[in-house]
Amino acid sequence: IINDPIYGFIKINNPLILELIDHPYFQRLKRIKQLGLAEFVYPGAHHTRFHHALGAMHLMDQVLDNLKAKGYSISPEEREAAEIAILLHDIGHGPFSHVLEYTLLNEVKHEDVSTLLMAKLNQHFNGKLSLAIEIFENKYSRKFFHQLVSSQLDVDRLDYLSRDSFYTGVREGFIGSERLLSMMDLNNEQLVIEEKGIYSVEKFLMSRRLMYWQAYLHKTSLVAELILTKVLKRAKELTLKGVELPCSEPLLFFMQNRIALENFDANTLDLFSQLDDFDIISALKSWQRQDDFILSSLSKMIINRDLPKIKVASEKILLDEIAPLQERFAAENNISVSDTNYFIFKGKIKNQAYSKEAEPIRILKKDKTIEDVVEASDQLNLKSLSKLVTKYYICFPKQLV
Repeated sequence: IINDPIYGFIKINNPLILELIDHPYFQRLKRIKQLGLAEFVYPGAHHTRFHHALGAMHLMDQVLDNLKAKGYSISPEEREAAEIAILLHDIGHGPFSHVLEYTLLNEVKHEDVSTLLMAKLNQHFNGKLSLAIEIFENKYSRKFFHQLVSSQLDVDRLDYLSRDSFYTGVREGFIGSERLLSMMDLNNEQLVIEEKGIYSVEKFLMSRRLMYWQAYLHKTSLVAELILTKVLKRAKELTLKGVELPCSEPLLFFMQNRIALENFDANTLDLFSQLDDFDIISALKSWQRQDDFILSSLSKMIINRDLPKIKVASEKILLDEIAPLQERFAAENNISVSDTNYFIFKGKIKNQAYSKEAEPIRILKKDKTIEDVVEASDQLNLKSLSKLVTKYYICFPKQLV
């Protein structure tokens, strides 16, 4: 029995699931924060991927109970596989969640690493995870199992919205998941929501939009993660030039090698499974005292929370706005203009609560017809939630203000 601050007691009766939770691959998730550097804005956001995975599994357990109560056949093997699939869905996340994907790895996504780790676990447990992997990879014939793991209304999102809302204190993100779970139904083995649950879906989508602007894309946590990405990029650049930087063995391996999905072999997987947030923080504490001006300056920004200024606007940032800042910063710090890209840079962020291009959230109407939630809703704001909103940012050191 696990006491969870969101749901209360989570009971685990399956011996295989208990063994998976106790495995070092899963225990590593205790050392990976769910929201990266969001604690720079919300001091309570110290919860981990471990918390989230257990919570999502609990919600999977609840929705399968509800579907069985509605008369649908779900075998013990299917139930176990679905719970394992959601339990392990984030097992491939690296330090600070998404940061590693764009720096130390050559755009190897965490889903791909999750698949590799699940395959390794399947060998260890003599094939007992085969059905779970089928569900995770959307290869199982009963599609609703995968939709519960990964879709626009899955138990993954239901847990992380409520959990992130709780730990950040952003109340707008909290979801009443019990009603949504009870409104879930099946139609031709596809996941649908009963028509009377449409307002709960609208609340869910609105909460998701607000959480993205207030937490996930908050400008301070955004600039913190961008700087951390720049630190790792610089460290890798120096390492490949032969500069010796103090860090853990797993982190050093990923800085010395260009890792893509094609060369992600057993040794790489083993070293990856040893990486967590502590490797990065420990390295940053050492790197802030290195001779390299760029590496030391960026490391200090993270360790001391002395972040650059970030401005967010609705219009694109022109290069003309950046060039004078770069020239001034280069002259003041005796570095090349090209090196100022580590300190002065622009980019864009996107927020779309609901995508009409992706697999839809299906509403089961009283006449048994199926309709996309946007079409079924009488709320104009739901149509606006499916619109992609793009904002542009520029980051630069505070002394250039």
